[in-house]
Amino acid sequence: MKNSQKVIHQMYKNDAFSQWLGIEIVDMKEGFCELKMIVREEMLNGFQIAHGGIAYSFADSALAFASNARGRKSLSVETSISHTVSVKDGDVLTAITDEVSLSDKFGVYLVTITNQKNQQVAIFKGTVYRTSKKWFSEIE
Repeated sequence: MKNSQKVIHQMYKNDAFSQWLGIEIVDMKEGFCELKMIVREEMLNGFQIAHGGIAYSFADSALAFASNARGRKSLSVETSISHTVSVKDGDVLTAITDEVSLSDKFGVYLVTITNQKNQQVAIFKGTVYRTSKKWFSEIE
């Protein structure tokens, strides 16, 4: 197993919220991850569409996995999301995270969320602070 996979699997194992969301890890490597999840009834708001926090939380998990996959513990310092299409019960969401910029201390990531019709439902941008703490001693 690659170091990036070890990190993400360790994070997911300890992440009760991502597990509650039902996140499935599809693909991962340093600075990148692809996740899937299915929207459930208890995730809907009073308009019977997914609460905005569901897409945000999904993207935030994708940011965490992609930024930490390099082996250094990284924490978000700034995030924003634009919701472009409403999300409904039963929708299958995919989050693709791409690393836009990386320095010793900061990383910038773009997360695109699509539904099962390949419609873009949200765009999320996140900046992380890269600490000097490593996930495992043999990394970096």
